[in-house]
Amino acid sequence: MLKVLDHLEEWLIAFLMGAATVIIFVSVLHRYGTGIDYPALQDVLLSINLGWAQELTIIMFVWMAKFGAAYGVRTGIHVGVDVLINRLSTENRGRFILLGLGAGALFTAIVGTLGATFVWENGAHYQIYHWFGITQDGLYEGPVTPDLEWPTWMVYAAVPLGSYLMCFRFLQVMWSFWKTGELPHHDHGHVDGIDEEHLPADANPYDMGDNLHPHDLKHKQIGEDKDAGKGDKQ
Repeated sequence: MLKVLDHLEEWLIAFLMGAATVIIFVSVLHRYGTGIDYPALQDVLLSINLGWAQELTIIMFVWMAKFGAAYGVRTGIHVGVDVLINRLSTENRGRFILLGLGAGALFTAIVGTLGATFVWENGAHYQIYHWFGITQDGLYEGPVTPDLEWPTWMVYAAVPLGSYLMCFRFLQVMWSFWKTGELPHHDHGHVDGIDEEHLPADANPYDMGDNLHPHDLKHKQIGEDKDAGKGDKQ
């Protein structure tokens, strides 16, 4: 199930990013095409309404950002300055990392709950009752977007869904770190064509000694012994 969730998350982000790019590209071409002094082409282009394109791409980028944040937690893309934590002992370092992950899970759970309450009161309860044929007098139908005329609660649903997914990813990383002492890392400093250092077979290739992430508790970090080696030579 986790693999299915991972793939759905990646496919959704990729689809939103690609579709938004295509829509903006077509919209720009359409805008400039209507200014060409060629009546036949202008008549055709002016008959096509793309006034909704900007609104739709904004919505898509909002959804992409919320789910992309959850993806970032899972893959270790989020950058943090952890100079102090990396100078602590192994035991204290692990405690502070767990504390930080737990705080992230709590914060995103609170944001998700507040977002879900807002979405529910902004028209979602009206629509859900309508789907099930439940008649409720006095329910707030909720506003719609200016161009697409979509219920705004559908747009705002990105907040609770993305936040709860991000909360789950924090708990997932927290559990993995508790069991293995390892964190997901993304090598921001990797450059193609530069030789990498040779590491033990069981070493995590994404560990870095760059103070951008908490250090792995299982292996020494890349470059961690360089300073010590120079001191021995002197």
